[in-house]
Parts: sequence; C-alpha cells; structure tokens
Amino acid sequence: MATIDVPQKGGFSFDLCRRNEMLVSKGLRSPSFLKTGTTIVGLIFKDGVILGADTRATEGPIVADKNCEKIHYMAPNIYCCGAGTAADTEAVTDMVSSQLKLHRYHTGRESRVVTSLTLLKSHLFSYQGHVSAALVLGGVDVTGPHLHTIYPHGSTDTLPYATMGSGSLAAMAMFESKYREGMSKDEGIKLVADAILSGVFNDLGSGSNVDICVITKGNTEYLRNHLSPNPRTYPQKGYSFSKKTEVLLTKITPLREIVQVIEGGDAMEE
Repeated sequence: MATIDVPQKGGFSFDLCRRNEMLVSKGLRSPSFLKTGTTIVGLIFKDGVILGADTRATEGPIVADKNCEKIHYMAPNIYCCGAGTAADTEAVTDMVSSQLKLHRYHTGRESRVVTSLTLLKSHLFSYQGHVSAALVLGGVDVTGPHLHTIYPHGSTDTLPYATMGSGSLAAMAMFESKYREGMSKDEGIKLVADAILSGVFNDLGSGSNVDICVITKGNTEYLRNHLSPNPRTYPQKGYSFSKKTEVLLTKITPLREIVQVIEGGDAMEE
C-alpha cells in the first residue's frame, strides 16, 4: 500500500480536512469521509463548567440526524462533548464511563476529571489518531472545576474556554470577544449558546439545535434542545390514499383436490 506524508500539526478541523483531501487524491480514502461537521464548546464560570454542542450529524453531504446527542455522560459530575466520527466518540466515552463507574465502586469516592482525562488520552494515543474522536471534557470534583480538550492523537490542553470541530473557529470568535473570568451561570449559558449558534450559522456541517450541560458542585443540569434556531417554516404535507380494496369472496381449495399422487414408477437418477 502506498504511503504519503500528511500534516499532523495545527488546528484539528483545518488539518484534518487537508489530510483527508490528500488521502482522497491518492486514492487511499473514500470521498465520503472527506468532511466532518460539529461545533462543541466549553467554558469555566464562577461556580462550575458549562458544555455546549450542536445536534447535526452528517454523512458527507447528507444530514443523517438532525437531533443527535453530542454531550456524553462520563460520571455524575463529568460530561464530555464529542466531535469527529460519531461511532468513535460514543464508543470511547462509553468505555471510559464504564471504567470510571468500576473505579467508583472500588474506591467509594467521586470520580476525578483528571482520571477521565488520563484514560481518554491514553486510549486515543495508543491508536495514533486512527480513532477519530476530538473531545471537550468538563467536570467538577473535589479540586474544583476543570476543562480539557483531547485531540485524536492523544494530545491535551487545559483551558478556561475551548472549542472543537469544524465550526470551532466561528465559536472561538465569540469566546475571544466576550469571555471574562468569574461569569455567572446565566451569562455563561448565553455565551455558550451564542458560540454554538455562531458555528451553526457559519459552518455547513453544524446545525439544528443547541444542547447545553451545566455542571456545578453536587449538581448537573442537562438542557436538551435549549435553543432551536432553525424551526420548520413550512407545514409538513400529508399524503392521501385511495379507498382500500374490499375482499368480496374468499374460497379455500384443499390441496388434496388438485394434487394427484401416483405410486410406483422408475426411480429418479441424477
């Protein structure tokens, strides 16, 4: 199999698209894998962490799901947003969530965000980027609120606010201009929603609704479909069908009346 040099550094959305374009041009990848579309964000506010995501899932140019969930449960105090291949993000987060639950049973203590971070980055690093999962991990534990980004190759960042996915640049523009330390819960929710909307309206791969998850000490609030900026503006037409065909007569003919059994004769040969 032919090998080519592909870029491995820089922003996730830009370099992934450029890398895939090179693979397609060399015949090493199907064009249907060219683009992925998602906008996921997170920020730390005064009392905890707020995560946000859009709800559009795409298969190339096709919108496969208008209302999928991209904010995944990890632990009662930890959630994770996923961008990239939907199957990879769900499989990785479910696996680590199971390991965290077993760890809580064994220790009798609340899961820590750094434990989840270590398990996720170790798993992704071992596959060298072949598991296409870019994650924004957020949670609140005994050491306070934490927010991390995890790239498909296993590298991580610890930031006060973060964006990932194909709509990440548009969302980051909102954070860069409006984020400040010590924001209240309502201010944080509004900023996260504005960042997701920025991705929805400036990126074709992002769309539909806005999901938000607010994590504070001892409490988690999942705002499913917090905003629906693209409602259906035309009535959905129904279909009318003609009157069903009526059965006027049903006659059952026993099999024995039309089958004649002849005994004897020559044996069949193959």
